[in-house]
Amino acid sequence: MHPNAAFRTGRSTGDERALCEALIDEIGFGMIFATTPDGPRVAHTPLHSTGDGAVHFHLARSNALASHLNGMNALAVINGPDAYVSPRWYSSREQVPTWNYLSLELEGRVRRMDRDGLKGHIGDLVKRHESRVEGGQPWSLDEIPETKYNSLAKGIVGFELEVLAWRPTFKFSQNKDATDRAQVADSLETSGSPALAHLMRTLAVGNSEAQ
Repeated sequence: MHPNAAFRTGRSTGDERALCEALIDEIGFGMIFATTPDGPRVAHTPLHSTGDGAVHFHLARSNALASHLNGMNALAVINGPDAYVSPRWYSSREQVPTWNYLSLELEGRVRRMDRDGLKGHIGDLVKRHESRVEGGQPWSLDEIPETKYNSLAKGIVGFELEVLAWRPTFKFSQNKDATDRAQVADSLETSGSPALAHLMRTLAVGNSEAQ
């Protein structure tokens, strides 16, 4: 999480958490970090928010983290749009370059799922992401024979991370004045970062006094 408090949404705690959950659902992919006896490790995995303070994910059984995570504290990181910000976009060019970005850090205790929990998690992922695929009939987990599913499922391990700390960063030029923020958003849009520009316009709360 960025240490500058300006890079928050300015919303209430409940509203900001609801926004974080919505972003997890929208982005749907992230990284799990933990320290193992072999050193720090990271895994890249689809993430699913339960909506009640937990995040579900799964790893290949052979993943370096899979045999260590149960009962550990871990960190999940979800990254959104990001882009370079040029000083040429400010009213004064006597500035330095920076990077605008969206990132969520979720810290919590991890527990391993049982077989039924894993199947429920996979089913949730399938339903969520199949609903976004255009064209054709959505694929269902029921279409794979149970024996084949059980064979394939032996190769993965499901986990639940109970989120104890939500640490979002919305670095959207909130430490600049309204004119500069608008210019940065417009420039990002025309230079190929429309998603970041949209987030700047809808989520950023200006704070020209922030340093």
